[in-house]
Amino acid sequence: MSVSLEPVDSVTVTTLMDNVSDLLMPDQGPAKRARPGGRRPASTMEDGYALEPLLAEHGFSALVTVVKAGREHRFLFDAGTSPDGVAENMRRLHVDPSSIEVIICSHGHFDHTTGLDGLIRALGGRVNLPVLIHPHFWRRRRMTLPGADPLELPTTSRRALEGAGFTVVEDQQPSFLFEGSVLVTGEVPRTTGYEPGLPPQQARLGGKWEPDPLVLDDQALVIDIRGKGLMVLTGCGHAGVVNICRYARRLTHDRPLHAVVGGFHLNGPVFEPLIPRVLRDLGEMSPSVLVPAHCTGWRAQHAMASRFGEAFVPNAVGTEVAL
Repeated sequence: MSVSLEPVDSVTVTTLMDNVSDLLMPDQGPAKRARPGGRRPASTMEDGYALEPLLAEHGFSALVTVVKAGREHRFLFDAGTSPDGVAENMRRLHVDPSSIEVIICSHGHFDHTTGLDGLIRALGGRVNLPVLIHPHFWRRRRMTLPGADPLELPTTSRRALEGAGFTVVEDQQPSFLFEGSVLVTGEVPRTTGYEPGLPPQQARLGGKWEPDPLVLDDQALVIDIRGKGLMVLTGCGHAGVVNICRYARRLTHDRPLHAVVGGFHLNGPVFEPLIPRVLRDLGEMSPSVLVPAHCTGWRAQHAMASRFGEAFVPNAVGTEVAL
């Protein structure tokens, strides 16, 4: 299968939530860092106020701004872990939530979806927005880790989203936004053989817990930047960042890979042994910009910094990557 993806003039990805907040991180290449500008009362401070730095949590959310033929479109990709974190960071970054046209959820895990709660309140309790998901998004899931009791994960409520006014759009296949200029991958074929999904995961299917390691609802965004190539945005990258990038290129007539932003899920003992192979195969696609976030892990980030040099851009909450 291949598609005709309309090129855009520019893309800006602003990180609304990530695991890291760093006031001292310098600008680098296409990345500009947010600086604290707001103030709040603080009785222990000499002048009676404190700065309002951005919040960080184990989660991910990005505001994506696309410009094509002089027209600007904004959409939200994922919504973070806490009910209020993303909405609060939007306030501190002076992002108007009513400017968002579409919401895309990369997958159903709570660290990418819970902030929809705060967004509803920021919009005044009534939403008129489409939210794009994979049908497996609603699955009840749990983690089964050695030496620990199974831990069930919070699950998003369809009734709550629809009751708030969201129009839920479920699709396993690739789909387009904004006149064919933004591609939602839908379900990503698993072809590398070495990217394992999430082995500890189970889902409640047919009244019992069954293995659900592939996280088939994991989907990414693909945008073709005029004169440069593809920008791929991932949530956790449970489908495997190499799988995702290869699929993006296959769908778009083998367009070059320019930038990859988001979670690469290379943290922890199951995934860290994959780092050399993942970076080798990513390197074969020659990306010019790599912005790993969220679940990528410090060992993978250290290896990327060594392997990719100036193409590697560390991320933090509030980082704005202009491509």
